[in-house]
Amino acid sequence: MADDGLLLHELSFVPEGDDVVVGRLDTGSYAVFPTDGAELLKRLAQGMPLSAVADWYASAFGEAVDLDDFVATLWELGFVREGEEQPQGPPPRPVRLRRLGRAAFSLPAWACYLAVVGGWTWAVTRHTDLAPHPSQIFFVRSLLVVQLVITFGQVPLLLLHEGFHILAGRRLGLPTRLRVSNRLTYIVAETQINGLLSVPRAKRYLPFLAGIVCDGVVLGGLGLVADATRNPDGSFSLTARVCLALAFTVVVRVLWQFQLYLRTDLYYVAATAGNCYDLHDAGMMLLKNRMWRLLGRSQRLVDEEQWTPRDRRVGKFYGPFIVLGYAALAGITVFVSVPVTIQYFSIARQAIASGHVNAAFWDAVLSLCVNAAQVAALVVLSRRKRREKRLSTPQTSPSAEVELA
Repeated sequence: MADDGLLLHELSFVPEGDDVVVGRLDTGSYAVFPTDGAELLKRLAQGMPLSAVADWYASAFGEAVDLDDFVATLWELGFVREGEEQPQGPPPRPVRLRRLGRAAFSLPAWACYLAVVGGWTWAVTRHTDLAPHPSQIFFVRSLLVVQLVITFGQVPLLLLHEGFHILAGRRLGLPTRLRVSNRLTYIVAETQINGLLSVPRAKRYLPFLAGIVCDGVVLGGLGLVADATRNPDGSFSLTARVCLALAFTVVVRVLWQFQLYLRTDLYYVAATAGNCYDLHDAGMMLLKNRMWRLLGRSQRLVDEEQWTPRDRRVGKFYGPFIVLGYAALAGITVFVSVPVTIQYFSIARQAIASGHVNAAFWDAVLSLCVNAAQVAALVVLSRRKRREKRLSTPQTSPSAEVELA
């Protein structure tokens, strides 16, 4: 404290309905304050002495405030600056690629995206063989070639998907970074956007949806290339078949976003639209409480007061969508994973059981080894993530670091 006041770090104040989200962009520590609490914090940030702040609050709101408790909360959130701490250091450097982010989501860019998607849609209505189908994965007989092309061919597509998230965030001047992680049985790349809660709610939708926008454009582009590179007799060339195989993986990635229990990009859209801070856990617990009440097992009920009234109100309607997320998983399993797996092992079995140690035999063996290596990588990532979760401390405020896959 200095002169009976508090030294505070630079804070952002973003109105959210009847509340205000306050936080530090540099650390990602954010919390939701009622309007009167936010106004009180603004006075402290302006350097008003504590005694004067207490008098101002009593005059403005007609009641006394427990400043000791309020200040203790600010310390817990890391909003208070130690006397010897520097205010913020030198001004942060401008976020890189901000111009490119603005260009990527400019009106001309949107016109190009719509033209590609519209052209692909029109082509599919004329040539139904362009429509995504699991059999398109096996564009050649060699399982190893299929495995390598699908595995490494997806890398630039995944980076492009995450690149759109990054550009959408940097367009707003927010720092972003990319990391590889896993969710359940999937290895994924994630974009972390620090400080997204520091911008108005309406501006958060594009960073959440940018990856899906990219997937739609990539799907359309690959489909158009496949249609344009047909053989003279109308059959697909090798280039066309590779494009369709990669396009099918893009479709699966879009369908994956509907598994809302994984906190996918669409989950963040729903949480933002509902003006919620922990919609996933609130919706899940409310759904479980409803189930326990129906089963008459009241001892299993969880205290619902730990979530905000808004989270509880929206969570009642969101719970069924979590169930639909599991239905999406079932649909992907039945209509995508199972057919692809059956065809894959059918080809591998024929090659290995043929009795000939030839190119097809070694092709199948090496392909199975590549699959085993991917499973091993998934196990390592899963263990690392569980270890990080055990070592991390519980958060007392909404995080401003959003992970988009």
